[in-house]
Amino acid sequence: MSKFIKKLQNLSRTSTAPLGFQPSVREADGAAMLFVAGLSGEDIKEAKMVIDVKADAGLILSQDFDSKVVKQAVKTLGDVPMGVFVKDAGEEKVAEMAGLGCDFAVFDNNAAITALHNEGIGKFLIIEQSLDQGLVRAINNLDVDGVFINRGEESFITVKHLLVYQRFVELLEKPVIVILPSLLTSAGLSNLWQAGIDGIVSPPAQPVEALMELRKSIDELPRKAKRRRGKVGVILPHYGIAARAEEEEGEEEEEEEI
Repeated sequence: MSKFIKKLQNLSRTSTAPLGFQPSVREADGAAMLFVAGLSGEDIKEAKMVIDVKADAGLILSQDFDSKVVKQAVKTLGDVPMGVFVKDAGEEKVAEMAGLGCDFAVFDNNAAITALHNEGIGKFLIIEQSLDQGLVRAINNLDVDGVFINRGEESFITVKHLLVYQRFVELLEKPVIVILPSLLTSAGLSNLWQAGIDGIVSPPAQPVEALMELRKSIDELPRKAKRRRGKVGVILPHYGIAARAEEEEGEEEEEEEI
């Protein structure tokens, strides 16, 4: 199994009350959130940086990369999972990445369905924030191991983005990782954690010191707390409105009898 998938599985689990009347609680048995270092794929030195900042994985975000660089990066990372964003993904392309030693591949919804068939590597779907919610829910039926949410055009995360992330978490039964447009403060990371996000991908070409600070902020996230993670709950009826409707119905019946 993919090492990155194992790390996601070791994240805190969601447990729900039997009847669904209490909020879900996520009790951590591992890290609170995964840190994936975003890479350009242009410089082999980036791989060493992933080790230095103690990232949980590395991910080449560029769609145009040199296979030799990927192979060397995998060797440098050792036990740290290495992923790639695969352009025009299909079964052969994904298999090629697995052959280079990549632990997981990320592809968009324009990939050939054959990209879903390879079992020798972790498979993740990258989606846009504007994706229809019905299609987001349908991802649960796809043979993918999780979802990456694209960073979009903005240079920072807005309140609207946070609302979209939280809604996607509610709709999805799979891990959700956000690709950051820029580095976040501790407070910003806490917002994502509260929304139920399982991991973040840092932008490429960041100073090592800044990434180490990001690692520290992630490590300081609480590991036992209530989080808004889980399936969309059952909406209970508003009993005040229901009672009023029954009263009006009774009044109408009395008028008909008169």
